[in-house]
Amino acid sequence: MIFIAVKFTVRSAERDNWLPAVDDFTLATREEPGNVFFEWSYSVENPDQFVLLEAFASPEAGEAHVKSAHFAAAMETMSELVSEVPEIINVEVPGEDWGRMAEVTPRNR
Repeated sequence: MIFIAVKFTVRSAERDNWLPAVDDFTLATREEPGNVFFEWSYSVENPDQFVLLEAFASPEAGEAHVKSAHFAAAMETMSELVSEVPEIINVEVPGEDWGRMAEVTPRNR
């Protein structure tokens, strides 16, 4: 599985526009056959920073994603809204999806 984490720091004036601006990209990516997950969050320390966690089933699925028309369109849109070059981690990891964390389990009350 290809796992990618990206931090996007947007212009303060564009913060409220970010998620609507990337909505089509998000929905199209989630429909890709090799997409495992594609999830947005925002930083609690920097209100202008959004974090994207995404995974693809294989290197080929990741390559298809980057060659898609919706990816190219999103890169154009994002470039208009960011205040700096995004930070990225891109690694190949074993597995096919999220696993369960062994150290934390719900307690009965």
